[in-house]
Amino acid sequence: MKILETDIKDLLIIEPDVFKDDRGYFLESFNSERFNESVGKKINFVQDNHSFSLQNTLRGLHYQLDPFAQGKLVRVVKGEVFDVAVDMRKNSSTFGMYIGVNLSDKNFKQFWIPEGFAHGFYVLSKTAHFLYKTTNFYNKESEASLVWNDRFINIEWPLVNETPNLSDKDKFAPSLNLTKYFY
Repeated sequence: MKILETDIKDLLIIEPDVFKDDRGYFLESFNSERFNESVGKKINFVQDNHSFSLQNTLRGLHYQLDPFAQGKLVRVVKGEVFDVAVDMRKNSSTFGMYIGVNLSDKNFKQFWIPEGFAHGFYVLSKTAHFLYKTTNFYNKESEASLVWNDRFINIEWPLVNETPNLSDKDKFAPSLNLTKYFY
């Protein structure tokens, strides 16, 4: 397993060892001992989620506030997405900055997004099955969002169509300069 640091502290890209032969492949998708060593602390995942989406769907940017903040370990098991994490830690030198990474069933990459980040993804393939482990349970009262095309964050989404398929919640989410919800 390779751990790749990003330009934002604590965001990690994980490349598992994939063993391929003429029958297919095998990979260890999660090992708590190795993962905890990689992130430098003990992480306890409490919920696994599976999202299925069609091409041109954009989900996010979502996060939960304390005491229900969530860390997420995300991956794609079918298809391809452009996955994004935005630093929402108000005392961070990278506050408001983002990292984007392509996750797919071909590259096997995983993305570790700790508490303190907004998260979203855009589906590049015809369909995508997106899996994520969370460190806290979903809590509707603590959820918050940022608008996907925030001009202050300026995410370079690799859009297939000019306008992505969005939920109403995502269409009308606030901009970074208008939200009062930070970590």
